[in-house]
Amino acid sequence: MSEPAAPTADLRDRVIAALKTCYDPEIPVDIYELGLVYDVVVDEAGAVSIRMTLTSPFCPAAGSLPGEVEAKVRSVPGVSSVKVDVVWDPPWDKDMMSEAARIKLGIDDY
Repeated sequence: MSEPAAPTADLRDRVIAALKTCYDPEIPVDIYELGLVYDVVVDEAGAVSIRMTLTSPFCPAAGSLPGEVEAKVRSVPGVSSVKVDVVWDPPWDKDMMSEAARIKLGIDDY
């Protein structure tokens, strides 16, 4: 019989599921599969810290996407607080996309 998942691991999985409901408005793939989310940390108290980027500093969603991410993650049961840091290093490029995102976008230049 396996051990139940640690509460923080379960909460992290639910946070990632919420992130997968956020989309860059110009690309029909969620931000997690696009590789825009660099790090998700969840502590025992339910505080969530997200390090993410955008496809470009001039992305039209720069003003709205971080707020959408915060709101969706904050709505996950068990989350006590959310901190979203938008970073530009390393800069995003298409190599950060998951295989699923590449397939959906028809990119096959591995």
